[in-house]
Amino acid sequence: MSATAASPRRAELLELAYRYVLEHGVADLSLRPLAAAVGSSPRVLLFLFGSKAELVQAILARARRAELSLLDEVRSRAGERDLLTVASELWSWLAAEERRGLLTLWVEGYARSLIDPHGPWSGFAAATVTDWLEVLAQAGARDAAERTLVLATLRGALLDLLATGELERVTAAVNRQLELMWRVR
Repeated sequence: MSATAASPRRAELLELAYRYVLEHGVADLSLRPLAAAVGSSPRVLLFLFGSKAELVQAILARARRAELSLLDEVRSRAGERDLLTVASELWSWLAAEERRGLLTLWVEGYARSLIDPHGPWSGFAAATVTDWLEVLAQAGARDAAERTLVLATLRGALLDLLATGELERVTAAVNRQLELMWRVR
């Protein structure tokens, strides 16, 4: 780890860049507008992060920390609740308006890791699937198929919600699917 990797200025600029990306996206990220928005310069960003690709990786890692924080919280209580309760709690977190930027960034990172598996997005989609499946396993999902079905329901509903903004309709669909799954258990 270089001296700049742990610098307070790097940490500050990473947080500002993360907030910028939550609002503007990361797919077409350009250093000049980003630097202006965070009160820096492209040269400083490159010095602190090494390259644009490394900056994107740091931003995605920051987004994953937010996601993992939720999953750790859910995981710590997963054994106390059933799968339906955990899945409903995860949906509530995903559907919250204040997370739209984070979840749009997540979708960008997920899609780009599939399209460009060797770029700064490398492994993002696979890692997030693994993390969510582990939480669902700890919540009492019977097997990999059941975990995958719950995850697919949440992920599909999230994409629908981000595309349409129709929270009530999408939440009703999630609840119906979870109830149907619970009945056939």
